[in-house]
Amino acid sequence: MNKVVKEILSNVIWLAVVFALTMLIIEFVVQRTVVSGESMMYTLQDEDSLLVDKISYRFSDPERFDIVIFPYPSDPEECFIKRIIGLPGETIQIDDDGKIWIDGEILEENYGAEVIWDAGLASEPITLGDDEYFVMGDNRNHSMDSRDPSVGNIKRDDFIGKAFIRIYPFETFGGLD
Repeated sequence: MNKVVKEILSNVIWLAVVFALTMLIIEFVVQRTVVSGESMMYTLQDEDSLLVDKISYRFSDPERFDIVIFPYPSDPEECFIKRIIGLPGETIQIDDDGKIWIDGEILEENYGAEVIWDAGLASEPITLGDDEYFVMGDNRNHSMDSRDPSVGNIKRDDFIGKAFIRIYPFETFGGLD
């Protein structure tokens, strides 16, 4: 009987350690998230399942074109998935032709290839603070992003992490650009 109790106790401890390690990894290292909506089309599709790196921004700065996850301002349980366009200290503006200007130069990119219909807040120059980022969805005309007053500029501390791999659907499995 004593041997059975030791075996059960050993298994319970082993399961508790595995559970604790899993929770630590999910809390501090990586988490799974699901795309909801079409604001990142055609890079990401509705219902794509992604892994988010939650640790790299502790050691390095977010970069232009990273795909980031951050909470809705009105509902912290829900998350936005957007692409970083503007970096701290830069001035962003979207002109009447739908072109994005950063510090007086047109942004060269191929993610949001469509002409932007609504510049929103960026119709006037926006100068980002020392810890602020300007984010946009790749589906520029169907995205609630930094152009919208309810979203605005995103502070670095608000980033949950960087999406780095699509794990589902399996036919599109792979790294994200």
